[in-house]
Amino acid sequence: MRRLVRYLMAVVVAIGLAGSAGPAAAAASAQPRFTALVFSKTAAFRHDSIPAGVAAIRQLGAEHNFTVDATEDASAFTDANLARYDVVVWLSTTGDVLNEQQQNAFKRYIRSGGGYAGIHAASDTEYDWPWYGRLVGAYFRDHPGSVNAQFQVATVNVLGRDTPATRPLPRDWDREEEWYNFRTNPRHTVRVLAEVDERTYDPRGYSVPGGSPGMGAHHPVSWCQPYDGGRAFYTAMGHKSEYYSDPLLLAHLYGGIRMAAGVTPFHCGS
Repeated sequence: MRRLVRYLMAVVVAIGLAGSAGPAAAAASAQPRFTALVFSKTAAFRHDSIPAGVAAIRQLGAEHNFTVDATEDASAFTDANLARYDVVVWLSTTGDVLNEQQQNAFKRYIRSGGGYAGIHAASDTEYDWPWYGRLVGAYFRDHPGSVNAQFQVATVNVLGRDTPATRPLPRDWDREEEWYNFRTNPRHTVRVLAEVDERTYDPRGYSVPGGSPGMGAHHPVSWCQPYDGGRAFYTAMGHKSEYYSDPLLLAHLYGGIRMAAGVTPFHCGS
C-alpha cells in the first residue's frame, strides 16, 4: 500500500510535468524505485565499518535509484515514520537498541508488509526480544577467536541462482570474513542462500575454552524468509570497512535489500 500510494502520486506528478516541460523534466522527476532506512545504533560492540556500510548503501541507492536515509536514533521507530520506508536495514546493530514502544512500532511495520534486511551484527542484537530473534533467524553465538583465526579466507557455497541476492555470485565464492557461529541453525525455518564450508577454515569459536565447535556441514551465512506478514533477509557478511568496496558483496547486499523491500520476486517460501 505504501508503494502504491507513492507510485500513483509519482504518475500524477510525472504526467503534469511531461505536459508542461517536456520529456526531460518528466524523466528528472521519476520517483525512486523504493525507500530504505539504514539503522545502525549500537549498545554493545561497535563495528568500525558502520560508516563504510552506510556510505556503500547510499551509493547503491544513487546508482540504482532508491532513496536511502540513515539514523542511529531509535526514536525514528514510530508508526508514521516507518510507514515512509519499504525496507529497514539493520546494519551491524548490537545490544538492546529499541525500547518497548519502538519495538511495538517495528512489529506493526513488519506485520503491515514491511521489509527487514539485517547485515552482520544485526544478529548480535535484541537478545531479550524473541520476536526479533525469529525475524533475524538466529542469534550470534561467537566467531573464531584467536588473532590469526578471527578473519579467515573461506569458501562460501552459494545455493540457488533464482534470487537477486545470489544470482550475481559465483557458485563457490572465496572471501575473507569474520565467520559467525550462531546459537541455533535456522536452516529448518528459513531459506538458506549461502553456506560457508567449514572444511576451508578453522570454525572454532571463542566462547568455550579450547574453542567452541562450528556449525557442521551446513553452516548458513545468508538466508531469507517471510515473517509475520513481512519479508526478512539476513547476511552475516560485512565486518571490515574494506569489504564494502567488494563488488560481489555489494551485489549480494543490493539483491537482499531489494528482496526485503518487495520490489523483486521473493523466492523465500510461502
